[in-house]
Amino acid sequence: MSINVTEKAASAVKRFIAEFRETNPELPEKVYLRLRIIGGGCSGFQNKLDIDTAVNEKLDETFEFHGVPIVIDKRSLMYLAGAVVDYHDEDLGRTGFSIENPNAKSKCGCGSSFSM
Repeated sequence: MSINVTEKAASAVKRFIAEFRETNPELPEKVYLRLRIIGGGCSGFQNKLDIDTAVNEKLDETFEFHGVPIVIDKRSLMYLAGAVVDYHDEDLGRTGFSIENPNAKSKCGCGSSFSM
């Protein structure tokens, strides 16, 4: 498997999905964390995390980490080899998800985008 999701990140995803279900009770039983790379930001690429209910068997790969189903499109997966998804809540300056990607050549000053 070419990516890793920490136990702390998986716990945070489970909390977010449970909260999302409260306001969207019509959601199907299986809900995924979708991880992808999109174009944008000052360095060219950005990570994007979403809640998704659909998987395209031709375009997506599915994984499971600590009980959380993850879906990544095959093109994004090429850029995410070796990446680690984590969650931080230690202090006010660093709260939220982070993706450490060993393939990123540089990051922008604010840390929201990267180049390959």
